[in-house]
Amino acid sequence: MQLFHKTLLDALRTEQKKTSEVSVLEAVQRILAENETERQQIKTTLQTESSSLSNAFQLDLLETDHIFHLSQIKKVCIDYRLRFLDSSLFANPIPEEAITQINALEKAHQTKLDGFTIAAPSKTFTLKQYDDPLLFAPIGNGYYYLIHQWGNDLKWYRKLSVLPIKNIVNFVIFCVLLSALFTLLTPETQLSKSIGEFAPVIIFLFLFKSVVVTIGYYFFMMGKNFNNVIWNREFKEN
Repeated sequence: MQLFHKTLLDALRTEQKKTSEVSVLEAVQRILAENETERQQIKTTLQTESSSLSNAFQLDLLETDHIFHLSQIKKVCIDYRLRFLDSSLFANPIPEEAITQINALEKAHQTKLDGFTIAAPSKTFTLKQYDDPLLFAPIGNGYYYLIHQWGNDLKWYRKLSVLPIKNIVNFVIFCVLLSALFTLLTPETQLSKSIGEFAPVIIFLFLFKSVVVTIGYYFFMMGKNFNNVIWNREFKEN
């Protein structure tokens, strides 16, 4: 077996010598140049706004755990206060690993991908005036294919911290709970004694009004809005 292996290697070396070293280097250089051209084209596509809603994927080559419907993406974006926008608006560099993944997909599916979108926190986008990025490509009919995920911006407490501003219902519930807590912490005074058993209700209503006005004024006057409103908006909050 060892003799056979040595003879086989010698045969390969003999064939190798038939090709000049210059031509081999030229061939390798040409392959690398072609690969770099393909990668640059992908980068240009990622930085160019697109209205494409589908790509010519070969469905039997897709990994089912990478396929997500828009409704699923929307829910996660609302829960974690993320934006789901065109990749051309992404302000940070796209990692080379993502370019490699796209290049491999294009070759496997024999197509050119377009219409890339990214789900990420607002601060990672260059938004028009008025923390884990996920790179998607549209499949069609509201379905998207997850190509690459990078970074580690989403903390475990992010979903909980943005829960009060997920939507108007959560905001009201948060204000009710906060007002109830303040009511419990409010010491009993001579006035509350004179009001009688309705004192906690009156104090709660007064505090609820104050909490809604205070938080609402700060929230909306700062140009903020609820998660379910901004998840796919290209406009910047103040």
